[in-house]
Amino acid sequence: MDLKNASAIVTGGASGLGHATARRLAKAGAAVVVVDLPDREGETLRADAVASLGERARFVPGDVSQEAAAEAAVAAAAELAPLRVLVNCAGVATPGKLVGREGPLPAETLARVLAINTVGTVNFMARAAQAMQGQELWGEDRGVIVNTASVAAYDGQIGQIAYAASKGAVVSMTLPAARELAQSAIRVVTIAPGLMETPMMAGLPEAAREALATKTPHPARLGRPDDYALLVEQIVANPFLNGEVIRLDGAVRLEPR
Repeated sequence: MDLKNASAIVTGGASGLGHATARRLAKAGAAVVVVDLPDREGETLRADAVASLGERARFVPGDVSQEAAAEAAVAAAAELAPLRVLVNCAGVATPGKLVGREGPLPAETLARVLAINTVGTVNFMARAAQAMQGQELWGEDRGVIVNTASVAAYDGQIGQIAYAASKGAVVSMTLPAARELAQSAIRVVTIAPGLMETPMMAGLPEAAREALATKTPHPARLGRPDDYALLVEQIVANPFLNGEVIRLDGAVRLEPR
């Protein structure tokens, strides 16, 4: 697909998997709207990261679980070019056992993880799909939505109650969303990454990172943000990929701990 006359929205696009994706889409010619939380300096650091994507990139600060953030992002994309691509990368992985040292898992913890990872995904899907429905056909599609789940949806480990639940929901919504939007020629595909090099992973000691890398059968390394971004580009380009969840994990299967 030719992205030169299209816009794309990438949530969580100021760092990690999202930033690599925004960079690849911009390189392919798309005007990219990045949605992320404002940083501690206000918006400076994340805005600078987005500015590095080129003149047609825009930064929309906001919480993905809020309708206003999705509406602002869609409006910003529409000003640049017809909205054709949405990539939902924003997410949190707040740990917590069902019954931990400090007692039962707080309902607030569960609610917040679900709000960002699940509600945030649906929030942007709904508003982007509404905008895409009014576009002319772009090849065989009017638009493509790519969501981010996790192998934790299938192999959730101890301490991942909230995270696994939120990503399991993203997996489960893929097919019904694809079926509903098929009549509008909008595809929906989900990527379930394995052990990836993300800002969260970067905070671990080097020994811990190396140990995690060896868990992946082949290639025996952590997944790279560019691996994810490449798959997004391939999904957008392949019109017969729809309603599917693709594990991007080097054949890793997580043990209980």
